[in-house]
Amino acid sequence: MIEPFEDIAPSGRELTDYDRSHVKLYVRLLDAAAEGARWEEAVQVLFGLDPVREPQRCRHIYDSHLDRARWMTHIGYRHLLRQVHS
Repeated sequence: MIEPFEDIAPSGRELTDYDRSHVKLYVRLLDAAAEGARWEEAVQVLFGLDPVREPQRCRHIYDSHLDRARWMTHIGYRHLLRQVHS
């Protein structure tokens, strides 16, 4: 089942409820990128979207969420760790 998502992932400096609920999606995006999967395939599998019908929207969704996933690996995870240890 595909979890509901926004067209634009959060971009602020703070961890959001959206981030917390989409950690699994972020990890899957990072895995797909690391394996060299094409963005069209990733957006179709992970978001259930058709990149042929909506190429600009799909690319924007993919880029936005992948950027946030990368932010999570560099900064966002620290917020998660603080919450676990509080």
